[in-house]
Amino acid sequence: MMEEWGIPSLYLHAAAYEFCRKLEDRGERVPDIAFAGGFSSEDGVFKALALGAPFTKAICMGRALMIPGMVGKNIAQWLKAGKLPNTVGQFGSTPEEIFVCWEDVKDIVGAEEMKDMPMGAVGIYSYVEKIRVGLQQLMAGSRCFSVPAISRDDLMSLTEECAKVTGIPYVMDAYRDEAMRILAGEAGERERVPVGVIRYPRLRSYE
Repeated sequence: MMEEWGIPSLYLHAAAYEFCRKLEDRGERVPDIAFAGGFSSEDGVFKALALGAPFTKAICMGRALMIPGMVGKNIAQWLKAGKLPNTVGQFGSTPEEIFVCWEDVKDIVGAEEMKDMPMGAVGIYSYVEKIRVGLQQLMAGSRCFSVPAISRDDLMSLTEECAKVTGIPYVMDAYRDEAMRILAGEAGERERVPVGVIRYPRLRSYE
């Protein structure tokens, strides 16, 4: 039901960017904004930050973080009852074996505190670490070594409708003029792409 409720996130985010740009063009202060709406993976976070750049400073996540918390809580109950399901038991039979980030959390809070640490919290931490590492990898691949370096130039639209809604170039138009100038031998030294540096892998689809 919720999938058919309200305005789709992409349309809201595109409108938010448009409004922020209008405020900036009028010389007014543009507040920092945050995007929300079903985000659950690092690629979605990257795309959202890029779509709203330079105004979007944060991505909100709700259900995506609640799920690993609930799974962690369930694992604690299963361990206590001695009834680990095979989907979990295949990874181990103790918290240290099951949670990939158990030792990381232990290093942060200390061994004594871990005795009272809810496994739901460890589950959430593990999921956030996945998002963090994944986002870092995407940023490195896009040569964006800080969040402010992420820009709308890192995106392309897979459909013409998406391009119309967001203003992000359609896949067949992205960097096309630049490519044609290079093919025609008209590009200046600063416009040429250095050997070994390929622009197109920087682009991430948004639809």
